[in-house]
Amino acid sequence: MRGDDGLLTGVIDQLPLGVWIARAPGGELLLANRTFREIMGMEARGDVAVGGYGEPYGICGLDGKPYPEARMPFVQALQRREIVTVDDIVIHRHDGRRVNIRATARPLLDGDQVTHVVIAFADITTEVVARGRQRVLEDRARHDERLRAIGTLAAGVAHDFNNILAQIRILASMLRLRAPEGDRVEDLVRIEQATDSAAALTRSLLAFGRHPAGRVARVDLDELVAGVVDLVRRTFDRHIVIEHAPRPGVVVAGDRNQLEQVILNLAVNARDAMVDGGRLRFAVGVVDDAAPAGRTPGRYATVEVSDTGPGVAPELRPRIFEPYFTTKAGHEARGTGLGLATAYGVVEAHGGAIEVGDGEPVGARFTIYLPAAEPRAEPRPPPAALRRGAGRVLVVEDEEVLRRALGRVLAQLGYEVVEAGDGAAGVEAFRAHRGQLAAVLLDHVMPVMSGRDAYRVMRALDPSVPVIVVSGRLDEPVEAELRELGIHAVRGKPFEIEALSETLRAAVGPPPGATTDVAPSPA
Repeated sequence: MRGDDGLLTGVIDQLPLGVWIARAPGGELLLANRTFREIMGMEARGDVAVGGYGEPYGICGLDGKPYPEARMPFVQALQRREIVTVDDIVIHRHDGRRVNIRATARPLLDGDQVTHVVIAFADITTEVVARGRQRVLEDRARHDERLRAIGTLAAGVAHDFNNILAQIRILASMLRLRAPEGDRVEDLVRIEQATDSAAALTRSLLAFGRHPAGRVARVDLDELVAGVVDLVRRTFDRHIVIEHAPRPGVVVAGDRNQLEQVILNLAVNARDAMVDGGRLRFAVGVVDDAAPAGRTPGRYATVEVSDTGPGVAPELRPRIFEPYFTTKAGHEARGTGLGLATAYGVVEAHGGAIEVGDGEPVGARFTIYLPAAEPRAEPRPPPAALRRGAGRVLVVEDEEVLRRALGRVLAQLGYEVVEAGDGAAGVEAFRAHRGQLAAVLLDHVMPVMSGRDAYRVMRALDPSVPVIVVSGRLDEPVEAELRELGIHAVRGKPFEIEALSETLRAAVGPPPGATTDVAPSPA
């Protein structure tokens, strides 16, 4: 067999696995094949032994730190006297490449004595990269699933919350309209304003959780930022001081939901950076003849979000907008590392740019640049007024307090009211009063039968009756779908009774021989 040593060595040299054989117990090199040398990016070292493998070959762990000598495959196989496999080794080659390997060490025994250790090395870099990508995809899928779950929960809470707000607002409005002038009217107006503010907060939370619709429109940037400021003031810890430097009249063209999401992402990042408290500042402005990040020179609207946290180190700024790149570690590592990448993509899609710099006097400052649109004077709407009407109106609403309040309001406006407590009861009432109804006021989300399904049945029975849908869970896709079905009008909860009266009057027309208005609403 010894005459075949040269042939055996040649065969080993052609194996697709790296082979390394060393004497025991010292670890002196006996043989290393060509694949081993290719994996290591260097010739095998005959001058290294147990306790000194790591540095010459650049052997590190997955964390980039030197691999512990006590965990080397040779040492483990020698001590345990059994086959050992490890796949957490990364070779930091001298040419700069990183190679992930799986090493399988087998001790060769002569009786009870380990004489040699044979180690097979496999380059598993491609496998590790594929596993990493798979983990990213799985993490992203889990993140999306969490967002969908949060969005579903938020929508359900918003529906119930908006139903309550609608009850409070409509009852306050009724009291206001019947109250004499004075402090009582002022207090009731404040209640109405408080419900409007709460409804705006609900809309902001829904916009934060749902996927944007991608609709481009004129956006008042300062109004949008003011909404975000209001949201973070209500939800962030009190040890963070929120400041807002407004600039009215700054208008851009874009998707309101997406832009709101960008500013919220920056605010959340700033909050996470200030674990011990600090100052979070929002500022809106306009710059002329600017060319941010190589963009076409022109007039740009700006939003600055700055904090007094530790800031972003200059060497990290080129990577700060990369997906999954984060400077957070350990218990601070919240989210998926997609917030700034998403913000960057949205701003780029809007023809703008986003930059990061130093805060004043400390911290980080993110500046968003968006092409400014020319402001235009919006016509001032006339004072809201209650519009009288006539005819029989079917009110289908599962919230009893709100249903009764709506019935009382419509009766005061001159309508005869029929009530139903769910979609199925609404269909039966529609069928019972067929040919006698002037309009239907229909809740969207109800038990037994949804408003959408009830409307389909009603339309099949009599398509001439105008149906107005009201909902506490309303967004642009849902509203668009309802309008495509032929709904006459859609109103979100809570709503002003003046606006509701206007919508109903537009549907049924003025009452015969009556004045068109009851009275202007008190301001």
